Amino acid sequence: MTSHDRLITPDLPLPALPRQPEGTPWPTETWPLGEMPRQMDRKGFDELVAKAFSQPDDLGETHAFLAVQGGKLIFEKYAEGFGPHDTYKSWSMAKSITQALIGILVREGKVDIHEPVKAPEWPEGDPRAAITLDQLLRMSSGLAFREDYEPDNPSDVIEMLWGSGKDDVARFAASFPAAYAPDHFWSYSSGTSNIVARCAAEAAGKKGAEFEAFMRKELFDVIGMKNVMPKFDAAGTFIGSSFCYAEARDFAKFGLLYLRGGAWDGRQVLPEGWVDYARTPTAQTPKAFEEEGPYGAHWWLGMGGPGSFSANGFEGQFTLIVPDLDMVFVRHGRSPGEQSKNVKKWLGAVTEAFRQ
Repeated sequence: MTSHDRLITPDLPLPALPRQPEGTPWPTETWPLGEMPRQMDRKGFDELVAKAFSQPDDLGETHAFLAVQGGKLIFEKYAEGFGPHDTYKSWSMAKSITQALIGILVREGKVDIHEPVKAPEWPEGDPRAAITLDQLLRMSSGLAFREDYEPDNPSDVIEMLWGSGKDDVARFAASFPAAYAPDHFWSYSSGTSNIVARCAAEAAGKKGAEFEAFMRKELFDVIGMKNVMPKFDAAGTFIGSSFCYAEARDFAKFGLLYLRGGAWDGRQVLPEGWVDYARTPTAQTPKAFEEEGPYGAHWWLGMGGPGSFSANGFEGQFTLIVPDLDMVFVRHGRSPGEQSKNVKKWLGAVTEAFRQ
């Protein structure tokens, strides 16, 4: 690592997370409906939505868009051929679900994220044996991994998901050498998330169908994610980097869980402080910060203005949480390459319409 690769930690706000408004039912069974606020730029919002669903060259295809405020669904729109009961790709939004599963295991006392991970690929004396779950969750493990989705470029993530690594994604990812010492470099890696997913299964003492049952009992069923389909590899590991299909409304429920600090209808699903951990900035190189944006712990930061955080997925899948507006936005579609970056800007503009 050269001198210009020094790490910086952005100074970002950590606003208080709002409570569920008194008298507003939790959407475990069905979403309560609300109205759009009067104090907003409704004309600007309508223009932004109309543009997104017209499939412009700069934004690609928008298939679903939802807005939740005050715990109520206030806006919902789908493209022709798509609807509320369709399941949508998570892509890397699954990483944030993986972070939630680790949180549940922390709550149960089965995981200490600051202890070294016991990976069979990292024997005693191997420098990788010092890597902790915290460093994996913050993408600061130092493991080598090329995160590239272009088939013509060398890509470890494509090889992991569809090539030689697909039957055991965690073993494939954990077999990479250390390129840096832990906490000395930040690098976004889907391989990292699959190591985390295997750690979750080992801590729970379950894999494959048994671990899926754990996911449903402890997370999905609790918050009413009824039409959700996590995918597993042949080794029984949840492919926590990329594959958890669900309805757009279900992704909104997941966002609301984090907006409410991990609490749901009187139950603390995630341990106290776990959401704050997710949205606390991680040290990055200036280049990574400029090109990819600030990062927390398996959540991205700042897309919807100061204090916001989001689960981001390939080709423009987003669950955006905006505490100061008490809002969750969900967007699904197909927006490859630069289009996905433009969707981020679009969501930022949508958020600002509610601040007018």
